[in-house]
Amino acid sequence: MMASKPYPPNPSLSKLLIVEDDEDLRTQMRWALAKDYEILLAEDRVSAVDVMMKERPAVVTLDLGLPPLPAGVDEGFAALDQILTEHRQTKVIIITGRGEKENALRAVEKGAYDFFYKPIQIDELKVVLHRAFHLSQIEKEQRALQKRLSSDTFEGMLGTCQKMQEVFAVIRKVATTDAPVLITGESGTGKELVACAMHRLGVRRDDPFVVINCGAIPENLLESELFGHEKGAFTGAHIQRKGRIEMAAGGTLFLDEIGDLPPSLQVKLLRFLQERVIERVGGREQIQVDARVIAATNRDLKEAMKEGSFREDLYFRLGVIRISLPPLREREGDIILIAKAFLERYAEEGRKRIKGFSDQALEALSQYAWPGNVRELENRIKRAVIMAEGTNITPADLEMEAPRSRYEGMGLKEAREILEKELLAKAVARSGGNLSKAAMELGISRPTLYDLMEKFGIPKG
Repeated sequence: MMASKPYPPNPSLSKLLIVEDDEDLRTQMRWALAKDYEILLAEDRVSAVDVMMKERPAVVTLDLGLPPLPAGVDEGFAALDQILTEHRQTKVIIITGRGEKENALRAVEKGAYDFFYKPIQIDELKVVLHRAFHLSQIEKEQRALQKRLSSDTFEGMLGTCQKMQEVFAVIRKVATTDAPVLITGESGTGKELVACAMHRLGVRRDDPFVVINCGAIPENLLESELFGHEKGAFTGAHIQRKGRIEMAAGGTLFLDEIGDLPPSLQVKLLRFLQERVIERVGGREQIQVDARVIAATNRDLKEAMKEGSFREDLYFRLGVIRISLPPLREREGDIILIAKAFLERYAEEGRKRIKGFSDQALEALSQYAWPGNVRELENRIKRAVIMAEGTNITPADLEMEAPRSRYEGMGLKEAREILEKELLAKAVARSGGNLSKAAMELGISRPTLYDLMEKFGIPKG
């Protein structure tokens, strides 16, 4: 077993690993390629994996016929599987006998970049190596860019569309202030990520970021969760306990689903926002708390104010700055960008050899309405990475239909009615129930829209 470098490495050269048990061929390739690459050598699977772990070369040439059974290909395929499982981005070029085309194609199906037959034509190999290294560098730069976009500034938020760029601009402006912020948007659009980004970019970044979901805690427990309680305040209150507001002292309090806050607690929260003091349940002491407040909701608070279920004065106290997050379906160009970022993350975590999406999957992703927004997209990609058997994600992996497959076997009338119903439902949903707006988007009159909604059983609101 051997694994070596022929001479001291040149840091300006890219690393190339040659896995070959034939010493003469190994030597020939080493000297032919040494001017262009830093050459690493291995003669079997064990030494190849060891070099991969230590040196992480971008490109590997791999002979399928490796010891202890050089006449077969099992050891070569085992090496290919191990390299691509542990180093998914590596470009592996298979070296095999001219009569073994079936094995070469099988290797490509498993994720190899390309293949060459023996005897090797060095000039042709140099062209393929150059292309492999070039592609590897481009992919590396893309991953670095995605990582920088996804983690450095907005904690995983990606977006190139104009609406998201405007959101990012507002975050930058208000992060360093203490102004209360109200974030609105459909479920799954990333409201907590926005709140976290504002905290992380602000002057309170080293102090607590405390989250409470006002819709997830029963009303009889929510007051104690928010304001804390004194010992003996109620049955089961065996000790004094701080609430979430106190826990956020010096930092940021994020009130998620603020639209579900009961009216009685809206009064107490308003007092805190006005005076910066609270009283624990069962207590009389006024406790000063300095915390920035960020709230979020997927409800229409203006409609809730009309109904009397949300206080107008609290709305204006919370919404000194308002940020409206667009639904994913309105973020032109972002769906594929975000999907690819999630694919990169979960394929790397799961050590899956997945290169990307099939054309049909990309079309399905682009045309789907995404009612669950970014959260639904993330869950579908995560599942697809687990379930995928090939190197590309398919619509089936995503539990989605290929856009045209749903109409196969249908008559023209039936297919047209299904498409009409789908377009109507999406337009009504996008308009928020504003039927005049939906009719204008569809290019039809309001009476025609009513007739079609009645025909297809689509509720008017």
